[in-house]
Amino acid sequence: MPGEKPLRADARRNRDALLAAAAEAFAVHGSTASLEDIARSAGVGIGTLYRNFPTRQDLFDAVYLSEIDRLCRAAEDVAELAPWQALSTWLRRFVRYAATKRAIYEALSRDSAAFRDTRERMYAAGEPLLERAQKAGAARVDVGFDDVLRLVSGITAAGFVDEEQRERVLAIALDGVRRQG
Repeated sequence: MPGEKPLRADARRNRDALLAAAAEAFAVHGSTASLEDIARSAGVGIGTLYRNFPTRQDLFDAVYLSEIDRLCRAAEDVAELAPWQALSTWLRRFVRYAATKRAIYEALSRDSAAFRDTRERMYAAGEPLLERAQKAGAARVDVGFDDVLRLVSGITAAGFVDEEQRERVLAIALDGVRRQG
């Protein structure tokens, strides 16, 4: 996070473990996940959790921003793939990320500058993937990135029987973005 002082290696590992455990707990149990269970899952004490995240809100915000960071890096990781494969791979990652986001969305501090900045970062990460797929003739040119995000957001808002069903529905939606013929 900007403005934070660097952490020792062990402190960084603890913080990272807490963020990973919290993301998993929020995805499974929602925003009421037990902080004690999160600390235990991360392999640290509750005091370490509170030293890193003094309030539950701090933990929500940090998990959300960490997930955005991972999603933006994922766009870079797929950039060398074929245009359609890069876009669809990234959108699948976006859907997995949204499970965590949905669980804590209501609890996020949307008034913070960091939260507002995330929308711009998402567009900067994903829009080039769509544009590249469009230029390669793999994606429809009448579709904007905002359209694609709304499509994927709609999918993530739905409840699914299992991961396979979610993947099938996403595949159907991606067929609507893919250029046919």
